[in-house]
Amino acid sequence: MTGTSFDLTGKTAVVTGGGSGIGRAIAERFAAAGASVRILDVALEPAEQVAAAIARAGGRASAHRCDVSDQADTTRCFQALVADGPLDILVNNAGVSHIGTVESTTEQDFDRLYRVNVRGVYNCTHAAIGAMKARGRGVIVNMASIAASTGLAERFAYSMTKGAVLAMTYSIARDYARHGIRCVSISPARIHTPFVDGYLKQHYPGKEAETFAKLAATQPIGRMGEPHEVADLALYLCSDAAGFATGTDYPLDGGFLKLNG
Repeated sequence: MTGTSFDLTGKTAVVTGGGSGIGRAIAERFAAAGASVRILDVALEPAEQVAAAIARAGGRASAHRCDVSDQADTTRCFQALVADGPLDILVNNAGVSHIGTVESTTEQDFDRLYRVNVRGVYNCTHAAIGAMKARGRGVIVNMASIAASTGLAERFAYSMTKGAVLAMTYSIARDYARHGIRCVSISPARIHTPFVDGYLKQHYPGKEAETFAKLAATQPIGRMGEPHEVADLALYLCSDAAGFATGTDYPLDGGFLKLNG
């Protein structure tokens, strides 16, 4: 959309968990809109593959290994990025999932999700916010989930982390609005990513198609979302067209929250 109000030309965006799924779609969408994209992932090779694909399409991107759950590693990575140029946009997308009730969730499971989904958002925002504040502008998009706003079966730890992401979004928006920094979140329902396919293969061998159809049908619209649809919303929220948007969560759920019985 270069040349429209959604143009990101001249802006630098950091996308965590950008090596696959929603993060990859956001990185590619932002690059197509003119942004220079810094792709962060705990696994460097997938990030490099995305950066190479963006370059082949005529965009600008670089890949960086970063463990967002580790503050020292995150600080090191962001210091290098800021030294290389201004930071305009941060998309806190890196995350992990878990299936289980409070009884079946172990302390190790709970801590693993907290480290990535909660501490990771904190670490990246903590590392980026100073540079944004010094410039008097910036946009932060946090990837929450409908699990933050409704009860989903066997998603105890995951729901906990996404509820925390939502609360952090509101707090950051309140504290930094006067510094020209906007902070919003996106709450997707089920999105068809490689994670979904891997989960079905592992837990429902031989019944992947049947189970996929059941999961898709839980959205009133009758299907799962696609990563590019989340990326399109992220593009709008990070563009100047969304300059009045802050401290708000944006469900992207095929009607799940409002239309289900």
